[in-house]
Amino acid sequence: MGKGGGCVPSKKKLPNATTIVHESPPKSISNITAPPDPNKNLKLFIVFYSMYGHVEGLARRMKMGVDAVDGVEAVLFRVPETLPDDALAQMRAPPKDDSIPVIRSPADLELADGFLFGFPTRYGCMAAQMKAFFDSTGQLWKEQKLSGKPAGFFVSTGTQGGGQETTAWTAITQLAHHGMLFVPIGYTFGAGMFKMDSIRGGSPYGAGVFAGDGTREASEMELALAEHQGKYMAAVIKKLAQG
Repeated sequence: MGKGGGCVPSKKKLPNATTIVHESPPKSISNITAPPDPNKNLKLFIVFYSMYGHVEGLARRMKMGVDAVDGVEAVLFRVPETLPDDALAQMRAPPKDDSIPVIRSPADLELADGFLFGFPTRYGCMAAQMKAFFDSTGQLWKEQKLSGKPAGFFVSTGTQGGGQETTAWTAITQLAHHGMLFVPIGYTFGAGMFKMDSIRGGSPYGAGVFAGDGTREASEMELALAEHQGKYMAAVIKKLAQG
């Protein structure tokens, strides 16, 4: 991917549609025009990486919001860990909860109707573990299997200026190459987005938590925003499925 001298137009065209540009011609783009089935039970995958549990806390509350919407089911997945156990021990990372499975293969993403991706920041961008997972989705990108599917982000940062917005903003490129639809929450949370009396993570891009030195737990306001994002995304998925 991306080893050539730039993007070139694909030789394959859709009838009555603008030519789709790829770095290499896709094998199949039939999924772009496949109509959704409005009668099926919609699946929203919440796929995340969490080293110290802050992103996981948002993900669990987010699932509550999704599951509160009739006809939509949230499924939690972790992405594979890339650090060895001894490195995690030195970083004092707690053990992972085995009740949340590691996603088996990037191909499993095809089973979802929409996504919420969560990750901590690393210098204003997503953590390497999540980036490694996105890097493994090359075949899905080549065949545009995720094209047209909605997705949103939620994040964790250590400081107030540590990337609540840039971490999500810089991740949008992953969705753009897959042809996915970025769904921000905007200010749909209402008055909670405007409160200034306490520290609160999250932004118009998505829910968020401030972890501080790692000992700060998500506030009820941060968790409520995550729950709201789950409900909001579930409603978007239902609307898209209804055509």
